[in-house]
Amino acid sequence: MIKIPGLLKSYGFSLLLITSVILGCVLGIVFKKDAAVLKPFGDAFLNLLFTTIVPLVFFSISSAVAGMSNLKRLGKILSSMLAFFILTGLIASAIMVIAIQFYPPAATLAVDLSAKVQIDQFKTSEQIVKAFTASDFMEILSKRNMLALIVFAILVGLATSSCGEKGRAFSDFLSSANEVMMKVISYIMYYAPVGLCAYFANFIGVYGSDLMGSYFRAMLLYYPIAILYFFIGFSAYAYIAAKKRGVQTFWRNIIPPSLTALATGSSVATIPVNLEAANKIGIPRDISEVVIPIGATIHMDGSCLGAVLKIAFLFGMFHLDFTGPATMLTAVGIAILAGTVITGIPSGGVIGDILIISLYGFPLEAFPLISMIGALIDPPATMINAIGDNVASMVVARVINGKDWMSDGEQA
Repeated sequence: MIKIPGLLKSYGFSLLLITSVILGCVLGIVFKKDAAVLKPFGDAFLNLLFTTIVPLVFFSISSAVAGMSNLKRLGKILSSMLAFFILTGLIASAIMVIAIQFYPPAATLAVDLSAKVQIDQFKTSEQIVKAFTASDFMEILSKRNMLALIVFAILVGLATSSCGEKGRAFSDFLSSANEVMMKVISYIMYYAPVGLCAYFANFIGVYGSDLMGSYFRAMLLYYPIAILYFFIGFSAYAYIAAKKRGVQTFWRNIIPPSLTALATGSSVATIPVNLEAANKIGIPRDISEVVIPIGATIHMDGSCLGAVLKIAFLFGMFHLDFTGPATMLTAVGIAILAGTVITGIPSGGVIGDILIISLYGFPLEAFPLISMIGALIDPPATMINAIGDNVASMVVARVINGKDWMSDGEQA
């Protein structure tokens, strides 16, 4: 019998995905816009993931809540989750504020603000209602209304749990359906090497030259910080969750969802692969199946980094001084609001940019300028946003189940 080397056994699929991405980038560089012929193969992979999101999120959250005999545990999970989300948002924002002092992103910028931009007014109460509710059941069955879907799934889970024995059959159905959806995800991932290769070939071939042009200085600041935060920050969080073993287990299983986040540009689309990785890490499912779907809509460390960058970019563009405790603390507060809370609202990215402009009193002509920054930093930002939900689940497991949570999960 051929013995598979330990490294290959642990990281084989991740290495295969990385190789497929590298191959796709090479194909894009070589064939340029002709690489667009591969686009349908990449789109097929993305579409398969997107079609599983709604049923997976519903069944994962509702089955996790329905299976909780102790609702106090749910309260602890949610409170620990929110505390971690806010804390990491603060850390990410503070890191970017410090970095900007050494490397201002718009120090040499010269722009023309002659173009006019029409932006709808942001009505807070209406947007919040639309974020958390839907006017029709069919509207919940869409990835555009994720917070409404999550609220509905939690209510279904709570109702099922409250029905006791009468709700047992429905609880078993929710649990069984969740298992089926996870198996569907495992089947889809067999196609991931082909899908990711095709996606990156098309992306680099069609957009590569454009990405090398504008806003190079802002990208030169954001990308290294994002990469360092991804590797050092997440390693630190994983260490807090389960020491050295947590770090090793985290990195052994996190590459597939990381590459999926890069390819899809969507934290929501990464939910299926993220949940699969969480199961392999050993995170209790009642924790991961609550934290990861909710985190995909409101936990955005990468967006917090980006929000501070956008603020500093505007300060430099209008020759304002981005120094002093008050200025920095205000920027951090707005970044958390724009990068964490607002992202859960439909079109949250656009609203976040509008919020930055309006709170500081910048002209609306600045809107397309920071929107372009958002587009250029989107790949690493999405990867941080998505994977942050996974490591958040690990920390919440440490808080709820104690320091031996990983061992207890293996025994179970």
